[in-house]
Amino acid sequence: MSLFRKIFGSKSEHSGKELKSDNRGKYMPEIKLPIDERFTINFKANGGKFLYCENLNEIFNNLEHILEENNWKEKNGLLFDDNLKGKFSNSNLKNTNKINDSTYFLTTCENLIANDGSLLISSKQIFEKKLTELPINFIVYATTSQIVENIGEGLRGIKSKNRQKIPTNITTIKHFKSGDEKDFLSYGSSAKNLYLLLLEDL
Repeated sequence: MSLFRKIFGSKSEHSGKELKSDNRGKYMPEIKLPIDERFTINFKANGGKFLYCENLNEIFNNLEHILEENNWKEKNGLLFDDNLKGKFSNSNLKNTNKINDSTYFLTTCENLIANDGSLLISSKQIFEKKLTELPINFIVYATTSQIVENIGEGLRGIKSKNRQKIPTNITTIKHFKSGDEKDFLSYGSSAKNLYLLLLEDL
């Protein structure tokens, strides 16, 4: 996954040019980018903020920077996941289980979808809550092994990992721009100000 180190900055624009290269024949298939690079380009195009981390120390440091940058250090973070509470126990987070008292939501996800840059989540992360009920600010902790080609692959993975009890409330988050930039394709969806802390685990 060393490609992540190369794709920041103008890499996405450069990749777009490579795909439409004039040197390739008219009927030649387009060059397909690696799955991790496609996810990153599409995720950033959706307005997401992406932080690639090689180890857990970088995860903790980047989380600290996110909280400082947004003046959230003294604000309550919504945290449902007991495993995440343990993982970030030394980060001095002000945790709450009450949505109304929280400024941001710290969570995991089921999968990262490469073909549209979305995040697949379920009742494991949001329980039976609706996205509109949760804070507008999301901080998502995920790993590179969670990147899949499309939603169908993600759903099959959820089913195979949870044969005893398949999670409910499965949905995707795709729109990460919380301004007035919505078009008819994003109508009815809940835009989130989303940070992705992505840990290299492959």
